[in-house]
Amino acid sequence: MNSDKNSDIDENKNSKKVLVLFAHPAQTRSEVNVPLFSDAQANKHVTAVDLYAEYPDFNIDIEREQQRLVDHDIVIFLYPLYWYSTPSILKEWQDLVLEYGFAYGHEGTALKGKQFLCAISAGGKEEAYQTDGFNHFTIRQLLQPLEQMASITHMTYLAPFALFGSRTAQEEHRISDHRRKWTTLLNKLVKGELNMEKAMNIENLADLCTQSGE
Repeated sequence: MNSDKNSDIDENKNSKKVLVLFAHPAQTRSEVNVPLFSDAQANKHVTAVDLYAEYPDFNIDIEREQQRLVDHDIVIFLYPLYWYSTPSILKEWQDLVLEYGFAYGHEGTALKGKQFLCAISAGGKEEAYQTDGFNHFTIRQLLQPLEQMASITHMTYLAPFALFGSRTAQEEHRISDHRRKWTTLLNKLVKGELNMEKAMNIENLADLCTQSGE
């Protein structure tokens, strides 16, 4: 048999499956999240779902979404930070899909051992997301409800992959570098090469995804 073909089979067998749930209610104005979603779509080990396109009436197919979770090893929420929270469809998705007996509770262990992270863009500059900054809290502190969601559902919570100052990122030519880091992150997750201890404790996961490695 062809040894190269065997290598491909082994690679596919050992690869982690990543689910990217994308939520952006104003995609025509997106300069960051839509390109990241396109990059996720280009990775054969990533299932990239546009929630607003799939559920324009918010009538979420609970069984379908639960099966998606079961079928993947890593779950990523990709979205712009809106009023320190997620766009509304992601909250609706959480409310309906993460049911008692499935995601939590005595028999709710379907997500146990999976990894979870948020890939977000924030309009404010990084220094605004500090205890003594404009927003009074760090980005990790503001995302604690999602960290607790991961804890209750038995998932491993990773630091957010964040781009700050997103309103000026394009004119400052920062988006292409952020996309390279995003592609690096997805590849590391798929291959199981991400330093998990660092990924769980760092403030911004993007800082682990430089071109030179970790």
